[in-house]
Amino acid sequence: MKTRAAVLRKAPGEWEIAELDLDGPRQGELLVRVVASGLCHSDDHLAKGDMGMRLLPVVAGHEGSGVVEEVGRDTPGWSVGDHVVTSFVPSCGRCRWCSSGMQNLCDTGAGTLWGTRDDGSVRLSEHGRPISQMSGLGTFSQWMTISTLSAVKIPGDLPLDVMCLVGCGVPTGWGSAVNSAQVRPGHTVIVMGIGGIGINAVQGAAHAGATTVIAVDPVEMKREVALDLGATHAVGDMAAATDIARSFTNGQGADSCVICVGITTGEHIAQGVEAIRKAGICVITGIGSDERTGIPVSPTHLTLFQKRIQGSLCGESNLNTDVLLMTQLYQQGKLHLDELVTRRYRLEEINEGYADMHAGKNIRGIIVHQH
Repeated sequence: MKTRAAVLRKAPGEWEIAELDLDGPRQGELLVRVVASGLCHSDDHLAKGDMGMRLLPVVAGHEGSGVVEEVGRDTPGWSVGDHVVTSFVPSCGRCRWCSSGMQNLCDTGAGTLWGTRDDGSVRLSEHGRPISQMSGLGTFSQWMTISTLSAVKIPGDLPLDVMCLVGCGVPTGWGSAVNSAQVRPGHTVIVMGIGGIGINAVQGAAHAGATTVIAVDPVEMKREVALDLGATHAVGDMAAATDIARSFTNGQGADSCVICVGITTGEHIAQGVEAIRKAGICVITGIGSDERTGIPVSPTHLTLFQKRIQGSLCGESNLNTDVLLMTQLYQQGKLHLDELVTRRYRLEEINEGYADMHAGKNIRGIIVHQH
């Protein structure tokens, strides 16, 4: 069948709208009519060349929601009409990591930046030329054929446009605070960078019982949203955030700092480590350029104060269970999703959407597909 999609042909580059050929589902696959896709910064990292795909051109987009329109043969447990949220890290349930409760590190996720099936074949093409899918998904397409390992079934009465956010940004931010930073009641937490990930770290920290949640972002609009969604303080720089954290902790510093800056550098990490107390946790969720290395932190500083630098992929979440938990929190009014969507875009406006992201105009922009 045919599908219209945003294609990245080279990196650095911009998204081009093209009509592509899409294969139908094989065994263990689903054909999904995509309803909405979040404009996550990770996809922009591909366009800017910060991260590299094994195969270009590529249809990116990994934060999505949609409706199952066809089920591959001999694929039990799925039906036409099922509503789904995409899982950008598939979970096999059998590898060492899944068996150890770390589904976010599943071995099948190694293909996230390959964009092909395990056998090297592709599902998308243009005039016979293979087109890859970021994370095996490609939610920047009206239709996608995906593995059942990359889909989570959700109740059919939930609004699919905002549900796309629980495919990446919400569990990544929320889990970065609740799981990776191990926020507990009474904690003081700093969240650096209030975009589609950081705003959910704010929500997660507040939900976990932190009494002081300090949001840091140079954009006033983002600080205001953070205050509405759980932050107790919002400031424009880390120096001010560190001072506030120390004022609540007898000079010790924050219990944790969650770094969600769109282009994370070693300097950001150093600021986070400086801001936390002894035995505190600095969580790194933001992504930087593959080519930039080095963190200006003294090993002695880490040793003597026993501080921890902790990476966090997808907030250490298990999307097979956490997506459903988050839909319940949303239904109970304990997780805000509608308030995260700053603007809705048509597929043809994808480059404008990312320009708005870089200009600090959006908490989260989403593409709503027209069919």
